[in-house]
Amino acid sequence: MSVADEKTVVRDYFNSTGFDRWRRIYGDGQVNKVQLDIRQGHQQTVDQVLEWLKADGNLPGLSICDAGCGVGSLSIPLAEAGAIVYGSDISEKMVAEAYDRAKDRLNVIQKLSFTAQDLETLQGRYHTVICLDVLIHYPQDQIPEMIAHLCSLAESRVILSFAPKTLALSMLKKVGELFPGPSKTTRAYQHKEADIVKIFSDNGFSIQRQTMIGTNFYYSRLIEAIRNTD
Repeated sequence: MSVADEKTVVRDYFNSTGFDRWRRIYGDGQVNKVQLDIRQGHQQTVDQVLEWLKADGNLPGLSICDAGCGVGSLSIPLAEAGAIVYGSDISEKMVAEAYDRAKDRLNVIQKLSFTAQDLETLQGRYHTVICLDVLIHYPQDQIPEMIAHLCSLAESRVILSFAPKTLALSMLKKVGELFPGPSKTTRAYQHKEADIVKIFSDNGFSIQRQTMIGTNFYYSRLIEAIRNTD
């Protein structure tokens, strides 16, 4: 499938059935046990990113691009902490939901802007570029170009998460594929950490911090890559 076709599938999903599903998962209402587990795993990823950035002590005023911002789970708390945040998502409905969640917070909305835009067409320069839980929707052959583009936008660092490709997780994914249901609407691609690290290296970045976040149904490798200054 071509890059354009993959993007169309993802965009259509998150503007239709996927929007309702993930809005519930990223909200605070009642969900089933699997969705609750995914909600908790995603929140752990968001919390870890916030912990890293706050620990640096320079978050107020920092320009941050949240590529694939979804409903604003990370963008909003970043703005609350004083960062200037540019959130984008391939789904118009996701962006509208993110704005709705932020618009009543006057101290936040002034530091936030949202746009419906796919990752490859993002422009500008930001101190930090963040991309969480996006690569899982795209196959390996499209990842080098996507990460390279994120790197081109970042003055200092890129933080991203991806579903790691390991034997155990690959087997778990195959078992999950045996069970039908509405959650099958999109593919879930895993990626080898060594491949991701090499892509960063090829673009002049080195890994600074990294961690693994896992629950029963959510597995994410979170890494921070810093631009080399030599």
